[in-house]
Amino acid sequence: MHPVLFHIGAILVPSYGAAVAVGVLLALFLAQHTARVGALDQAKVWNLCVVALFVALIAQRLLLVVLNMHDLAQHPSWLLTLAVVHHPLLTTAGSLAGALAALFSARWFKLPIRQTADVLAAPLALGLAVEQLGALLAGSGYGTETNVRWAVTYVHPLAALWCGTPLGVALHPVQAYAAFAFLSLAVFLLVSQPAIRQPGDLAGLWFLGTGISVYITELWRDTEGRGSFADGALDGPQLGAVVLVMAGALLLLERKKPLPLSEAANG
Repeated sequence: MHPVLFHIGAILVPSYGAAVAVGVLLALFLAQHTARVGALDQAKVWNLCVVALFVALIAQRLLLVVLNMHDLAQHPSWLLTLAVVHHPLLTTAGSLAGALAALFSARWFKLPIRQTADVLAAPLALGLAVEQLGALLAGSGYGTETNVRWAVTYVHPLAALWCGTPLGVALHPVQAYAAFAFLSLAVFLLVSQPAIRQPGDLAGLWFLGTGISVYITELWRDTEGRGSFADGALDGPQLGAVVLVMAGALLLLERKKPLPLSEAANG
């Protein structure tokens, strides 16, 4: 595939970084639409997204620097290439930091938590879909060896250098599977937004759909660097997927509305 999208003189523009940037922009603009449908302040939602994004990027970059401090001390110029590194641990750290920043921002901007989560559900799914297309181009999160007709084979040496991708081997395009799953989820959430029964339902569906998508697509991903749990029954992302499904189920539970004071007194 193509880990480098194009060159500007001696500067390489990585496909993964470019795809992530496009995914972020699409998610931000979609969030403006979903905020309008959800009757939330679009400017506050935009600011919340920007804050969460920057906190997530900073958390990922700091973790990379800490984990590679020795090598970076010997090769300071490698700091310029850290943006093209993709790893489940970094994704988890960035996601947690971004989620916490979004939560605190929602409180700061006086946005209702569950309604805000509903508004962000479809944009997040869309952003993940585009991110996985970037991973497909870069060779990041590559699949297992296969002989299916739609297999992908990486030959660019930077795919091996940046992502550890095996070269000259036919692999499952698992990133494309994940991109299709996330895009389908985004469309479903977008169509379902006007018909939600209670605040938090769309967020619950996002957790549920994302968890299922991650768990299933991990079956075709190479396990290198993804951890192992329960005697190899689960890898790290699958364990996280189980947590997402449980969180989604809790959010989708029917919540009883408090009775008006007059009815409560009569009862």
